[in-house]
Amino acid sequence: MKEDDRTRTLRNRIYSVDLLRGIVMMIMLLDHVREFVHAGALQTDPTNPETTTAAVFFTRWITHFCAPAFVFLSGVSIYLQKMNGKNEAELSRFLWTRGLWLVFLEFTVVRFAIVFNLDYSFFGMAQVIWVIGVSMVVMAAMIYLPAKVVGSIGLTMILLHNLLDPVQIPPNVAFAGAPPPDFGQILWIVLHQVGVVPLFGGASQIFFAYPLIPWIGVMMAGYALGTFYNWETGRRTRVLLIAGISATVAFAALRLINIYGDPVPWSVQSEPIRTVLSYLNTNKYPPSLLFLLMTLGPSLILLALTDQIDGKAVWQRLAITFGRVPMFFYILQWFTAHGAGVLLSYAAGKDPSYLFLKPFDMGQAAPPEHGFSLLTVYAAWIAGLALLYPLCRWWGNLKQRHKHWTLSYL
Repeated sequence: MKEDDRTRTLRNRIYSVDLLRGIVMMIMLLDHVREFVHAGALQTDPTNPETTTAAVFFTRWITHFCAPAFVFLSGVSIYLQKMNGKNEAELSRFLWTRGLWLVFLEFTVVRFAIVFNLDYSFFGMAQVIWVIGVSMVVMAAMIYLPAKVVGSIGLTMILLHNLLDPVQIPPNVAFAGAPPPDFGQILWIVLHQVGVVPLFGGASQIFFAYPLIPWIGVMMAGYALGTFYNWETGRRTRVLLIAGISATVAFAALRLINIYGDPVPWSVQSEPIRTVLSYLNTNKYPPSLLFLLMTLGPSLILLALTDQIDGKAVWQRLAITFGRVPMFFYILQWFTAHGAGVLLSYAAGKDPSYLFLKPFDMGQAAPPEHGFSLLTVYAAWIAGLALLYPLCRWWGNLKQRHKHWTLSYL
């Protein structure tokens, strides 16, 4: 690739990758605002096609794109650091140290933002920051392998992990904790099944919402896709578009067949719209093959369509501002979402005390009159973005002006 082509590629990469990341992170705030603000959000499943409404379902469903894109683009960014001149030793050291730092943040700062208390009888939830952190530690070793090998391993994990679905720990062990899980069961919860793991002899517990398989595979696949940014722009755009359309069509076909790719098949419901909801209601915990095809396919299409943007349009600048400071935004958006629930409750004269409890207790302790309408959720979301935008712009400019290594950890 000629030098001017390479420079152009890197510029477009920054715009397109940061744009997609910014869009999904803005949507992420909507999901968390919904959890703390919407009436009944902590007590009912917004994606249950039999009980939800279309408005509530799609408010939740659109946010499914967040975690897969977030993890996938983290993998892309790892390769781009290598492409920009970091040698393998430097990159490996950065990945394992930043990975451990993210795990620490998950169970300290992020945990506090979610529960607003310091009662460590609930140690925390192992969510997307945990899984990105562990995946980075794994990638610290994997970057020494050819990118094609890393990508092949990642795709294999994504495509085949649903073969493990029949291996299930009974719910009374995975959640109730009676009897407590043995070492093998704990390992399985960490790797592939959502569940609660007791700590310190049962004095505390961790809820593993994001088992490691196949999230590590998603980051590996993103790392391999990062090699596309060594290509000529036109070729990269075509391949991204073909890959995105292929993944989306594969989702539609496999979901229709209803044989493999998701542990919960769709079914005909009492109304046509509910049947559509059932069809789209794929499993996120852990993310099934169909869930990942459904979300990463359109994400790749968006990467293709924005591959040559100049970042000057207002909507582009807005998303890119958030996308360039993902960790900074992620932490602040939890405080923003949780704070919105508390402040709105106080303003309306409602009891917000349930919002200071453990996640499993919030729904049970919520008073009957808690929460607000979906319209209020969207208003609070927009207000939250308006509040966070100048902060993210300030932090992004600070990181551009000062290249100190510590700033790369947030």
